[in-house]
Amino acid sequence: MPVLSLRPSPFPPSAVHRGAAPRLATATRRVASDLLLAGGRELVIQHQGSEYHLRLTRNDKLILTK
Repeated sequence: MPVLSLRPSPFPPSAVHRGAAPRLATATRRVASDLLLAGGRELVIQHQGSEYHLRLTRNDKLILTK
């Protein structure tokens, strides 16, 4: 079952940099790694034309590489 956190942003509205457009507070999503990996040991994430590999190691650690 996915985990979803609806925590508000830890940054107050006054923390917005000068000249930057104000941002609305967004919720930080939480997803269990077993849902992402779907029983496998590797997941490829495509981001801005690059591929990133999320791997589960023998010691049950996660490693993200480009």
